[in-house]
Amino acid sequence: MQNQTFIKKFFRILLGLMLIYAGASHLLWNRTEFLAQVPDWLPLGKDLTVIISGFAELILGFALVFFKKIRTKVGWAVAFFFIAVFPGNIHQFVNHVDGFRLNTDTTRGLRLLFQPLFVVWALWSTGAWSEWRNKRKFKKN
Repeated sequence: MQNQTFIKKFFRILLGLMLIYAGASHLLWNRTEFLAQVPDWLPLGKDLTVIISGFAELILGFALVFFKKIRTKVGWAVAFFFIAVFPGNIHQFVNHVDGFRLNTDTTRGLRLLFQPLFVVWALWSTGAWSEWRNKRKFKKN
């Protein structure tokens, strides 16, 4: 059990660091690349969407790393964030938009397959999924 806790903590912190890096890159050095993922139908401007999502990633990343007391809530927030940005990944695939070296339909399609894994990763590494399952089991008994 101790080993499993360490593994979950490791992957939670790794995901947090990845989000911090991605959020910083939204704001500092990869803004143009992220603009390619923003669907045209969003009511906000593309640049504002990239800025907002960058700040969201920074906040969620830091929360994953440092806010242990609310980690399950943060896990749900991160999972919903990954779901919320999924239309951008679909937009990039459907419209054949290059960005982040995703310059073929195959690479863009593979990226689509990984998005659900990020959702699962967030829920598993924070214990959010286990907590939800346990609450449901308790309510049934």
